[in-house]
Amino acid sequence: VAVPAKPVEESPRQQSEESKSSARQDEAVAVPHRLSPVRIRMRIEEAERLMKVRVLPTAMPVPSIDYVTLAALLPETSHIHLIRIAKQTFLTRGAEFSATTSLGLPVQVRIARANGVNTAVSVFDEKNRLLVPLVVEFPIERRGQFREMAYYTSAHPALLSPEVLKAGQTYVNSMIDLAAKRLRERGVPIASNLIDVAKHLCVVEHVDHDRFRNENRIALFEEIYSLYALNQLDTYRYSVSSAGAGGMVQMIPWAYQLERQRHPGVGLNPDFVLGMRNHGNALEAMLLYMKDTWDDLLANEDVQAAITAKQATPPELMAAAYNSNAAKLPGYIRRAGAGWRTLIPRETQIYLQIYQSLDSLMKTKANHARELQNRER
Repeated sequence: VAVPAKPVEESPRQQSEESKSSARQDEAVAVPHRLSPVRIRMRIEEAERLMKVRVLPTAMPVPSIDYVTLAALLPETSHIHLIRIAKQTFLTRGAEFSATTSLGLPVQVRIARANGVNTAVSVFDEKNRLLVPLVVEFPIERRGQFREMAYYTSAHPALLSPEVLKAGQTYVNSMIDLAAKRLRERGVPIASNLIDVAKHLCVVEHVDHDRFRNENRIALFEEIYSLYALNQLDTYRYSVSSAGAGGMVQMIPWAYQLERQRHPGVGLNPDFVLGMRNHGNALEAMLLYMKDTWDDLLANEDVQAAITAKQATPPELMAAAYNSNAAKLPGYIRRAGAGWRTLIPRETQIYLQIYQSLDSLMKTKANHARELQNRER
């Protein structure tokens, strides 16, 4: 099994608390030209090409691990500017500095929230015009040695829109549906209720707990969906937790290997890191783990009794099992009955709050959409 590379995008549980005023300052900026999802993707791809073809010093056989390059769009001219930034500065929340872009434009850069490749920045020129960050070129290193070059787009407010949000939701839902379809074709059907829970967990897994407590929760969920739209197959590609959980589904190595052993016919990638970076493969592993875990829970009499007595719901049990030690849940229920939630780890208690908040929001939106359809009839 390959060893995960050094984390360059922190998992939510690793992130320190950020100030609300800093996180929201950029959101107040009025953006005169908001791009469509298709146009955003085109400009991101253009920016990546610019960074990949630019001339590097011949004395550098491998890229420097000490600098990142940020590509930012000036909407008034449609020009893409490249900004070279020391990595240490890029990863320092609150850092402010002057720079000159590849096109000779003097700019001011501020690091609003430092989080590896997903670092949030703001860029203004001397006329106070906003430059929209499109993508960062981030050298990934391990033990001081260059490993690979990452290209990632953070959810800058200027890139966000209802269309981008919808594109992100569509991406998550369609990828999970496709993974379930492939498993069904290989003889492992996944219950629809587990598929619905998985669609929530692909958001919940990436919610920073401090930001959830201190910031606008709806905006936080929308930011995560937007990241899926902006990065698609590369979303959370470089996210590795302190426990070694990786990628979109944040599965830990032992759980992944367990599913490979239980379901050899599915053909999960034997390499954990590569398996987690591939959304299709990772989602298949996630659904298999959820299915096996849920089957084990339903076989327990205490769990069955709690569901029948409405002391616990299947979605929250599955969410708690995915986040913590599933084998301990029956014992919590046996000891505390309806109070089982007070016995689970504090982190999992917050995890359930996040799940319930997202679930309530999605149900409210669905009800609103149905009401609009009924009015139009």
